[in-house]
Amino acid sequence: MTDNRKDGLLLGKAVPAVTHYSPETLYPIARNTARETLGLTGELPFHGADLWHAYELSWLDPAGVPGSWVGRLLLPATSPRMVESKSLKLYLNSLNNHRFASEGEAVATITADITAVVGEAVSLELFQPDDPQLAGIALRGDCLDHLGVAAPGTEPDGSRLIVSGQEVVTRSCFSHLLRSLCPVTGQPDWATVWLQYRGREIEPRTLLAYLLSFRQHQEFHEQCVERIFVDILRHCRPDSLQVQAFYTRRGGLDINPFRSTDPAGKPLPRLNRQ
Repeated sequence: MTDNRKDGLLLGKAVPAVTHYSPETLYPIARNTARETLGLTGELPFHGADLWHAYELSWLDPAGVPGSWVGRLLLPATSPRMVESKSLKLYLNSLNNHRFASEGEAVATITADITAVVGEAVSLELFQPDDPQLAGIALRGDCLDHLGVAAPGTEPDGSRLIVSGQEVVTRSCFSHLLRSLCPVTGQPDWATVWLQYRGREIEPRTLLAYLLSFRQHQEFHEQCVERIFVDILRHCRPDSLQVQAFYTRRGGLDINPFRSTDPAGKPLPRLNRQ
């Protein structure tokens, strides 16, 4: 596992609240480091994005009056870097006492700052905190959690996934039991993981056992989803595949990495548990 403990990484450190606009707080993490461990050194086998919700967005208008928003931030999976979550939280908090002439100016500033860090254009939508568009969705497909599979106690191994029969099927399924560990602090991260594929059927018990094997695995959210996607693609060889994880909120942020064989595929919004 690559050590991400760099001098500038704020994760796992006590950091005082930032009281002024501080774009320098944003911390980049190169995507290619983890991708190289998956053998991804050329063209990527997926498309997609990292969908973030920021629930604690606030800044001042020209008269010094504060407002509150929820932000929906989209980072392309093709960006050379991702942004570390604690640094993003601190950056967004640094806007709390900053005055913007308009919501448009705030959005332009935030997207420009994050784009500069990740290396590709990002987008940001603003919502009022009670906007019905923020309601959690119900996932389509079959929940695997009733299968009663024991946690393997081993690292993820895609070779243990089993496909059955020759018939080509289309399946959607999900599990609320995805648990992985932060590679810096070792603390658990929880998520629901959803996948949809077309191809020979993946034996559900082996799929759930594979997902449960992440319980002691240390990687960032985005890296876990790419590992799941690549393992299924390599060992089960579906004609099409989509994988998305819905990680629960930390520090006013949730992360929902989405990877797909379809260049037109779009991430689903959010779940109630988030």
